[in-house]
Amino acid sequence: MSISSPTNFPNIHGAGLGLRRSMLDDFQAVTTDDVNFMEVAPENWIGLGGRFGKAFRSYTERFPFVCHGLSLSIGSTDPLDMELLANIKRFIKEHDIKLYTEHLSYCSDSGHLYDLMPIPFTEEAVHHVAGRIRQVQDFLEQPIAMENVSYYCAPQQEMREIDFINAVIAESGCNLLLDVNNIYVNSINHRYDPVEFLQQLPGDKAVYIHVAGHFDEAEDLRVDTHGADVIDPVWELLDKAYETFGVLPTLLERDFNIPAVDELLTEVNLIRRIQQRYPEAQTSEDDLVHVR
Repeated sequence: MSISSPTNFPNIHGAGLGLRRSMLDDFQAVTTDDVNFMEVAPENWIGLGGRFGKAFRSYTERFPFVCHGLSLSIGSTDPLDMELLANIKRFIKEHDIKLYTEHLSYCSDSGHLYDLMPIPFTEEAVHHVAGRIRQVQDFLEQPIAMENVSYYCAPQQEMREIDFINAVIAESGCNLLLDVNNIYVNSINHRYDPVEFLQQLPGDKAVYIHVAGHFDEAEDLRVDTHGADVIDPVWELLDKAYETFGVLPTLLERDFNIPAVDELLTEVNLIRRIQQRYPEAQTSEDDLVHVR
């Protein structure tokens, strides 16, 4: 039996893994029994040819893929990068990508900032961001999902983080990419209850979940690095997400300090074992409901 979300999600299920170029050779023997779906940042693969392009094609022919973008800069006041969006649209079609997601942040200000910056939690920003999301969805001709992000300061804050996220999703009509590690990191850095925050999110809009590791900079400071194993409190928050919203497709992110295949698959399998605590959410793959 495979695991699926109970509501309107793309044809992905179970436990997934973010694919990085350094994994291409080592993961050739991995099958969809080991990893149910994969994710890439499209900016790292668009237009890629040669050996890497051929290897990537061999993966997209075998695995369902989702895209998690890095450069949309949805919160910026700069014009949207329509050339990037056109490339993403072609990439989605070329590789039969099931879903496109991005960060609820910005990364440009008259040039690329090479980091994900926090959007001010204000009503003005809600309207600005929601309008840009609608523009992107119209251009791509499909719904997108925005991820709740980690952040280390909250400039010009007029609203709570949770209220800002919920308002953007409601006004734009987009979906949610639920990152439980980001909730945990923010709960330490900004001193709030992660479970209470989780339970206030619109779970019916969540398309899948991210889980990842982070770095303990200090007792009261966590840094979202994706460079370490997932810790127990984050696994527990993932379990709470399933308890609250039902079992959602869930993907492990690992961006550096990437361990051997077996070690990575151990964490992917842990996702699957947590999902299997909720047998009422099990379904056959034929029963999966697609995003409309």
